Amino acid sequence: MQTGSVLRSRLLALALAALMLPQLLAAAALADAAPTPATPTAAPSTSAAAPPAASPAASPDAKLLTDYLDNLKTLRTSFVQTLADPNGREIDRANGTLIVSRPGKFSWAIQPQASAGAAAPKTGATSGSGGGQLMVCDGVNLWFYDRDLQQVTVKPVDAALSATPAMLLSGTVDVRKSFAITGAGQRIGLDWVLVEPNGADADFRRALFGFDHGELKRMILEDKLDQTATVIFDKIERNRPVSPSEVSFKPPAGADVIGTPRH
Repeated sequence: MQTGSVLRSRLLALALAALMLPQLLAAAALADAAPTPATPTAAPSTSAAAPPAASPAASPDAKLLTDYLDNLKTLRTSFVQTLADPNGREIDRANGTLIVSRPGKFSWAIQPQASAGAAAPKTGATSGSGGGQLMVCDGVNLWFYDRDLQQVTVKPVDAALSATPAMLLSGTVDVRKSFAITGAGQRIGLDWVLVEPNGADADFRRALFGFDHGELKRMILEDKLDQTATVIFDKIERNRPVSPSEVSFKPPAGADVIGTPRH
């Protein structure tokens, strides 16, 4: 059985690299581009639930996502993230923070939910205290730090990222060229947009982005193992100042470093 640390690492890679960017609520399989309607929960929740099915009569234009990204300069938000197996059973849950500075920079930090009362990890910090994982893209390199293992992995960003929601949110790819984007209807009070990578090398099969009056509130992603990740965003701050130190990274003293950063 996978450990919580490994599961959270999978969640992090799935959602960002990353992300991002990317409601990640546990669910069964995501709907296809023209899905069979499923019965959604009456209201958003952080427990396992079926993802929203398309409602053609109320389907919003895919422009909802592209307009959001066109007007996005920075993003700062906390979130609850869950992972469900192919049967819809929740197998991991974590809290985290996401910071985006476009173009091309982001920080995604995850901690086990049992540590929710502890202070959120600081991006750009050299301290290795606390558990969980941290992923930082500084525009040149992608850094992944596993605090539990005291291990850092680094790759040049152009060699590390495939077509992921993190790339989409941080502006490292041309959204219209890298993804097929379609409206996916209204469910649980949100307008949904379905995103499917055009290439086979992506880290996810499909993703749903849920909006409330133009604000991104949730992401649901299905990976290649039929596991479903759900991210529910909270305390959202958009287009407010983000300091360079928040989207940079220096390996902590004593951590094992795998890979060579580009300078």
